Amino acid sequence: MSFNQTQFKTALQQVREQLSLQSKFPTIPLHIFETLSSTNQTLWELLNQGATIPRAVIAAQQTAGRGQRGRQWQSGIGGLYLSVALAPHLQASNSAHLTLCSAWGIARALRSYSIPVLLKWPNDLLLLGLKLGGILTETRIQGSQITKAIIGIGINWSNTVPESGINLQSFCQQQLNPQVTSLEMLAAIVLQGLLSGYQYWLEFGIESLLPSYLELLHHLGSQIIVDGKPGIITGVTPTGELQVSFNFPTTPSEICLKPGTFSLGYGRGN
Repeated sequence: MSFNQTQFKTALQQVREQLSLQSKFPTIPLHIFETLSSTNQTLWELLNQGATIPRAVIAAQQTAGRGQRGRQWQSGIGGLYLSVALAPHLQASNSAHLTLCSAWGIARALRSYSIPVLLKWPNDLLLLGLKLGGILTETRIQGSQITKAIIGIGINWSNTVPESGINLQSFCQQQLNPQVTSLEMLAAIVLQGLLSGYQYWLEFGIESLLPSYLELLHHLGSQIIVDGKPGIITGVTPTGELQVSFNFPTTPSEICLKPGTFSLGYGRGN
């Protein structure tokens, strides 16, 4: 499957008009490849060679896609594999802001095309309770500041997915009037959604964004078991931690779970 650049450019203009985006990023240099080991890795290499920021890379296939905590991301033909380089100048302790605003922006953009995407903490996009896509944020730090960040997104379009996954093309084909009709259109929506989320965060900050993020959090209000104790998910902190409340007769309490220390499940019933 080839990625049609002409079709993508047309879709990008249509998406900008539909979403009424007055972005600070009207055009971004974009590199499109048939096959790469990793879009994140290729984008880092381009930056190391002096490429300017912002910049984006898309691949039709990855041979060594990366997921969270060193996991491999299945990246077969038919999926969307996109990485965007940004220069946030953000405190390293607030690195989660980048994943939060990106996931939120992408979800909102897809929802505007009648795709009822929700968010799974800390970095996944869900459709019907199943994994539609994921986000991997990588950063470069000077002192205590993030000076460069690459946000990598993988989204299932027509590629084969595991049991916990779902691909978007199959979902759209079941709709009466599907609005997302190609991989190129999906790429345009995701790119503009990410940039709109990032721009909103730049202008208004994480505290303004979080309430809207929580409205899309799939597991909000769900019961989970932490260290053998039942708790309720009540939110996400500005630093990206999952808030869980426990209500025991003697000691009501709340804890915050850091990303990577606890895993939420998938499934239509979760």
